[in-house]
Amino acid sequence: MSSDNAIVVEGLTKRFGSFTAVDSISFEVKKGEIFGFLGANGAGKSTTIRMLCALLQSSAGTALVGGFDINKDPDRVKESIGYMSQKFSLYEDLTVEENINFFGRVYGLTRSALAERKKWVLNIASLEGQENRITGALSGGWKQRLALGCAVLHRPPIVFLDEPTSGVDPIMRRKFWELINDLSAEGVTVLVTTHFLEEAEYCNDIILINAGKIIANGSPKELRENHIKNPILEVQSRNVVDAMELIEKQPWALDTSVFGSYLHVGVPDETAARKEIELLLTQHQIGFEGIERISPSLEDVFIYLLDQEAKK
Repeated sequence: MSSDNAIVVEGLTKRFGSFTAVDSISFEVKKGEIFGFLGANGAGKSTTIRMLCALLQSSAGTALVGGFDINKDPDRVKESIGYMSQKFSLYEDLTVEENINFFGRVYGLTRSALAERKKWVLNIASLEGQENRITGALSGGWKQRLALGCAVLHRPPIVFLDEPTSGVDPIMRRKFWELINDLSAEGVTVLVTTHFLEEAEYCNDIILINAGKIIANGSPKELRENHIKNPILEVQSRNVVDAMELIEKQPWALDTSVFGSYLHVGVPDETAARKEIELLLTQHQIGFEGIERISPSLEDVFIYLLDQEAKK
């Protein structure tokens, strides 16, 4: 294992009976980076995380986490990591302070170390003066920040965050990512799973997974530049579904996807496609407010790659 890598995964596989949830994946995560593990629900993200946290033994392949083999040294792996599960890993009927104290004891912190770290957790969670509040009464955003604080009470070098912003409003999601960036700046390696593809822009490197297989990897910039070469036109319309049903049947529409009141259309030639779209929508009396060329988003990339996988 290279001294630059915090995690090395080789041929990692997990089967449940005849179903293969994770199919021989391999990748490396550098120390101190924010690494995004992205895909739709059911793609295999959480199963992979549970194996890397030594909570689930692999069916084949293995991984080194912090230099320890997940199958041979599961206890050493667990000592080296922090883990925040998809569902908030807090005890709802305990107070904020009781939760912090509980996790501090689990991690074996001394009384003085726990007192110091407790102040830090209350600060990052913006819960100073709220120590006696019942955790179950907190909003999702506050629980999320408290859960992250409890997961890194013992200052682990590697942190796994499994869908940490699911069910949290956009403002709280942004604040949560500020905390993740702070951890990375301190040298902590963060591996985060999410199906919010816009969040991937915060990551140094990304893996896209589908049906248990890695379908792409690289930095956000590399993924956008390497996988979508054709122009993408964004069509704004109040009847976006009707517009999509009409446009996707055209031979020049390479791929189409809806984003709110906008339709993204991959085309081989920007000038010709603009004229075709305007003519087509006008002929069918579908109103549109504008057509603009845009840079592909990571969601465009993911949809494109899924479409390519479906064609295989």
